[in-house]
Amino acid sequence: MGLQQQLAEYFEFEELGTDLRTEVVAGLSTFLTMSYIVFVNPSILVGGTEGSPVGVKPGIIVEGVSYAQTVQMVAVVTLIAAAVATLIMALYAKRPFGQAPGLGLNAFFAFTVVGALGVPWETALAAVVVEGLLFILLTAVGARKYVINAFPTPVKLAVGTGIGLFLTIIGLEAMGIVVDDPATLVTLGAVASDPVAIVSVVGLFLTFALYARGIRGSIVLGILFTTVIGYVAAQVGLGSPAALTGQLGAQATYDISPLAGAFVTGLQDVDALAFSLIVFTFFFVDFFDTAGTLVGVGQVAGFLDEDGDLPEIEKPLMADAVGTTVGGMLGTSTVTTYIESAAGVEEGGRSGMTALVVALLFLVSLAFVPIAAAVPLYASHIALVVIGIVMLRNVVEVAWDDITVAIPAGMTILIMPFTYSIAYGIAAGIVSYPLVKLAAGRRGEIRPGHWALAGAFVLYFVVRTGGVLTGAV
Repeated sequence: MGLQQQLAEYFEFEELGTDLRTEVVAGLSTFLTMSYIVFVNPSILVGGTEGSPVGVKPGIIVEGVSYAQTVQMVAVVTLIAAAVATLIMALYAKRPFGQAPGLGLNAFFAFTVVGALGVPWETALAAVVVEGLLFILLTAVGARKYVINAFPTPVKLAVGTGIGLFLTIIGLEAMGIVVDDPATLVTLGAVASDPVAIVSVVGLFLTFALYARGIRGSIVLGILFTTVIGYVAAQVGLGSPAALTGQLGAQATYDISPLAGAFVTGLQDVDALAFSLIVFTFFFVDFFDTAGTLVGVGQVAGFLDEDGDLPEIEKPLMADAVGTTVGGMLGTSTVTTYIESAAGVEEGGRSGMTALVVALLFLVSLAFVPIAAAVPLYASHIALVVIGIVMLRNVVEVAWDDITVAIPAGMTILIMPFTYSIAYGIAAGIVSYPLVKLAAGRRGEIRPGHWALAGAFVLYFVVRTGGVLTGAV
């Protein structure tokens, strides 16, 4: 029996109405649409810039290791975590879904947990590992529906849009399009005179054009094109090379030992309450982001049953959980299923072979790790704006004509970007939900779990306001 026939039988090509060529093309399409994470994940997780004092920006800062080397280490870990999770998706779940460290979750890791709360990055990685193990346990015992029922529906529907706005403002700030203002807090940057802002605007609209044309890999092409423009602008003297270029001459770094296993150190001397709430938020966002993506892409593929559920959803959820655990152990934030998997599904991908191709391409990409350090921050953050805008479409699922739904959903969406925190947005939605339902006389729609979650978040903020969590984790 030849390899092609073995693959056809293992992945059930005939039953799914597909073939090897279709699956390979689908895998390539998915990889091209989500491969931007190799550039973006390091740019978010690694704090500071080359030559800046340690701690200027939140994130993973390894003492004695240069910025460029740290970026490459995180890029290597990103690729390994993505490959491991997607391989499990391919061989165990047999679904055409790609996985990698998730946008929004990495921003929560860097800007909220490490930045706002002052939690050491090692401890943040420990929280990712614990969240992954918890996810594995709940998936193994089939407790998914109980976890889903514990959260108010308006909050679940609004999280994606809130994260989209959060990612967008992070991206626009990195590109110099949005800047600080003492009077209005934020305002438009010097888009007509700042070289970084000018190059960013050109690259952003080019990426929008490519994306609108439906070109596979449009985000990666936009990032690379913007990078080239920045280097050309620096060469002709239109701006400072330090501002316009990345670390082009950085040597390949594949030694990830400073990151791998760092979570063990992070488990020492932690505040139990603060740590559990961080784990809870990681779990919440990861769980519903993954479940929503699986159902959404599954709908495109025609996988859903008559009740709108994805059969055997526990298997792809397990791939996500194992990927998250492995990623945290190696040194990256939470792994999740990518909505960009729809690109491969639209190309006809229906089996785990699509995911297998994606995983193999992530492994091949390890040879190109030095490119990650060569991409400047503003260029990589184009992906955040594009994906952030795409995520806004989730808002149509909210029943805005019901004020008891609109308030918690609106609070979830608005608080995230305005406080620079995914956790605060989720908290605002969860706390407001039972209160407005009670005030409207609709007590029957409130479950005990809603009050329990609201009370937990109120306790969290009371303790944090008292200074217990500040620097104590």
